[in-house]
Amino acid sequence: MYSLYTDAATQPQSGLSAGGILIIHDHQQTQLKAALHATTNHTAEFEIARMGFEKLAALVGDQAQQATVLFYTDSQIVSDSLAKHYAKHYQKLVDELLAAQAPFQLVLTQWVPEKQNQGAHTLANQALHFAEDAK
Repeated sequence: MYSLYTDAATQPQSGLSAGGILIIHDHQQTQLKAALHATTNHTAEFEIARMGFEKLAALVGDQAQQATVLFYTDSQIVSDSLAKHYAKHYQKLVDELLAAQAPFQLVLTQWVPEKQNQGAHTLANQALHFAEDAK
């Protein structure tokens, strides 16, 4: 079983976004940070979630077909959209995220408050500060 936490951070004035990915398996953590193409927080949340599943799939390889993933997000729109397989303004992003989840045997999505997503949140903010400094 794998636990996947993702979070995005966006600076509205600059339009910069970044994300954090935290993967936990057998008490081992993999921490990843990434600059994102998204310019709004909602699109950034979808982008980092998709990226998290892509990174996890690359990490586990062929074992994905037998893997259960507990996916944690503090984004209500990502959580709700996955449950419905629909989002009025973000359907393309929902479809991309569902496709990234497809290799796994089972994905259970859980919305969590930001305070329970601190690992991914911290990584996202670190990546955003790095992107701002590099600009």
